[in-house]
Amino acid sequence: MATPPPAFVYRISTGDEWAELQRTGGTLGGDLDRSTGCFHLSDLAQAKMTLKNYFRGQNNLYLLQIDTAKIADGLIYEAADGCNYFPHFYGPDRSFAPLQLSAVVKADKIVQANNNFFAVYLMERPSNSDV
Repeated sequence: MATPPPAFVYRISTGDEWAELQRTGGTLGGDLDRSTGCFHLSDLAQAKMTLKNYFRGQNNLYLLQIDTAKIADGLIYEAADGCNYFPHFYGPDRSFAPLQLSAVVKADKIVQANNNFFAVYLMERPSNSDV
Protein backbone atom coordinates (compact mmCIF):
# COMPACT_ATOMS: atom_id res chain seq x y z
CA MET A 1 0.00 0.00 0.00
CA ALA A 2 1.33 3.45 -0.92
CA THR A 3 2.30 5.83 1.84
CA PRO A 4 0.09 8.91 1.92
CA PRO A 5 1.85 12.19 1.18
CA PRO A 6 2.77 14.44 4.11
CA ALA A 7 0.33 17.18 5.07
CA PHE A 8 2.62 19.82 3.58
CA VAL A 9 5.24 20.24 0.87
CA TYR A 10 7.43 23.29 0.37
CA ARG A 11 8.20 25.64 -2.48
CA ILE A 12 11.26 27.84 -2.61
CA SER A 13 9.91 30.89 -4.33
CA THR A 14 11.64 33.97 -5.70
CA GLY A 15 10.43 37.38 -4.61
CA ASP A 16 8.96 38.00 -8.06
CA GLU A 17 7.06 34.71 -8.02
CA TRP A 18 5.74 35.33 -4.48
CA ALA A 19 4.62 38.85 -5.47
CA GLU A 20 2.84 37.47 -8.56
CA LEU A 21 1.14 34.79 -6.47
CA GLN A 22 -0.15 37.38 -4.00
CA ARG A 23 -1.16 39.84 -6.73
CA THR A 24 -2.96 37.45 -9.09
CA GLY A 25 -3.80 34.44 -6.90
CA GLY A 26 -1.77 32.02 -9.04
CA THR A 27 1.58 31.46 -10.74
CA LEU A 28 3.11 29.21 -13.35
CA GLY A 29 6.47 29.40 -11.55
CA GLY A 30 9.85 30.04 -13.10
CA ASP A 31 11.61 28.98 -16.28
CA LEU A 32 12.46 25.49 -14.96
CA ASP A 33 8.84 24.84 -13.95
CA ARG A 34 7.48 26.03 -17.29
CA SER A 35 10.02 24.02 -19.29
CA THR A 36 9.36 20.78 -17.38
CA GLY A 37 5.60 21.27 -17.00
CA CYS A 38 5.61 20.93 -13.22
CA PHE A 39 6.39 22.80 -10.02
CA HIS A 40 9.50 21.60 -8.26
CA LEU A 41 8.79 21.16 -4.56
CA SER A 42 10.50 19.69 -1.51
CA ASP A 43 9.60 17.95 1.71
CA LEU A 44 10.68 20.01 4.71
CA ALA A 45 13.74 17.80 5.24
CA GLN A 46 14.79 18.43 1.61
CA ALA A 47 14.32 22.21 1.58
CA LYS A 48 17.77 23.12 2.93
CA MET A 49 19.48 20.79 0.42
CA THR A 50 17.44 22.36 -2.40
CA LEU A 51 18.43 25.84 -1.24
CA LYS A 52 22.12 24.94 -1.11
CA ASN A 53 22.11 23.19 -4.50
CA TYR A 54 19.97 25.59 -6.54
CA PHE A 55 19.62 28.93 -4.77
CA ARG A 56 22.98 29.67 -3.13
CA GLY A 57 23.82 33.35 -3.36
CA GLN A 58 20.30 34.38 -4.34
CA ASN A 59 18.43 36.91 -2.24
CA ASN A 60 14.74 37.68 -1.84
CA LEU A 61 13.62 34.05 -1.46
CA TYR A 62 10.56 32.69 0.35
CA LEU A 63 9.69 29.28 1.74
CA LEU A 64 6.05 28.51 0.97
CA GLN A 65 4.29 25.81 2.97
CA ILE A 66 1.73 24.17 0.67
CA ASP A 67 -1.25 22.08 1.79
CA THR A 68 -0.96 18.78 -0.08
CA ALA A 69 -4.72 18.20 0.18
CA LYS A 70 -5.24 21.25 -2.06
CA ILE A 71 -2.86 20.00 -4.78
CA ALA A 72 -3.40 16.25 -4.36
CA ASP A 73 -4.79 15.77 -7.88
CA GLY A 74 -1.48 16.76 -9.42
CA LEU A 75 1.13 15.88 -6.76
CA ILE A 76 3.59 13.16 -7.77
CA TYR A 77 6.79 12.02 -6.06
CA GLU A 78 9.57 11.28 -8.53
CA ALA A 79 13.12 10.01 -8.14
CA ALA A 80 15.79 12.68 -8.47
CA ASP A 81 18.58 10.16 -7.96
CA GLY A 82 18.98 6.73 -6.41
CA CYS A 83 17.82 7.73 -2.93
CA ASN A 84 15.86 11.00 -3.10
CA TYR A 85 12.25 11.34 -4.18
CA PHE A 86 10.97 14.87 -4.61
CA PRO A 87 7.39 16.10 -4.86
CA HIS A 88 6.33 17.71 -8.12
CA PHE A 89 3.02 19.41 -8.81
CA TYR A 90 1.81 18.84 -12.37
CA GLY A 91 -1.80 19.88 -11.96
CA PRO A 92 -4.86 17.68 -12.54
CA ASP A 93 -4.30 15.21 -15.39
CA ARG A 94 -0.78 16.64 -15.82
CA SER A 95 -2.31 19.84 -17.19
CA PHE A 96 0.39 22.10 -15.64
CA ALA A 97 -2.16 24.13 -13.76
CA PRO A 98 -1.05 27.25 -11.91
CA LEU A 99 -0.12 26.94 -8.27
CA GLN A 100 -2.87 28.78 -6.40
CA LEU A 101 -2.38 31.13 -3.47
CA SER A 102 -5.20 29.27 -1.69
CA ALA A 103 -2.90 26.22 -1.41
CA VAL A 104 -0.25 28.24 0.46
CA VAL A 105 -0.69 27.90 4.21
CA LYS A 106 2.36 29.83 5.33
CA ALA A 107 5.17 31.90 3.82
CA ASP A 108 8.54 32.62 5.42
CA LYS A 109 11.26 34.98 4.20
CA ILE A 110 14.52 33.05 3.76
CA VAL A 111 17.63 34.75 5.08
CA GLN A 112 21.16 33.58 4.28
CA ALA A 113 23.93 34.14 6.82
CA ASN A 114 27.29 32.43 7.33
CA ASN A 115 26.60 29.97 4.47
CA ASN A 116 23.40 28.84 6.14
CA PHE A 117 19.70 29.52 5.58
CA PHE A 118 17.09 30.70 8.06
CA ALA A 119 13.35 31.16 7.60
CA VAL A 120 11.84 34.30 9.10
CA TYR A 121 8.10 34.18 9.87
CA LEU A 122 6.22 36.25 7.33
CA MET A 123 2.60 35.20 6.92
CA GLU A 124 0.21 32.47 7.91
CA ARG A 125 -3.16 31.95 6.33
CA PRO A 126 -6.09 30.68 8.36
CA SER A 127 -6.77 27.05 7.45
CA ASN A 128 -10.41 27.79 6.65
CA SER A 129 -9.57 30.68 4.31
CA ASP A 130 -11.07 30.65 0.85
CA VAL A 131 -8.79 33.44 -0.35
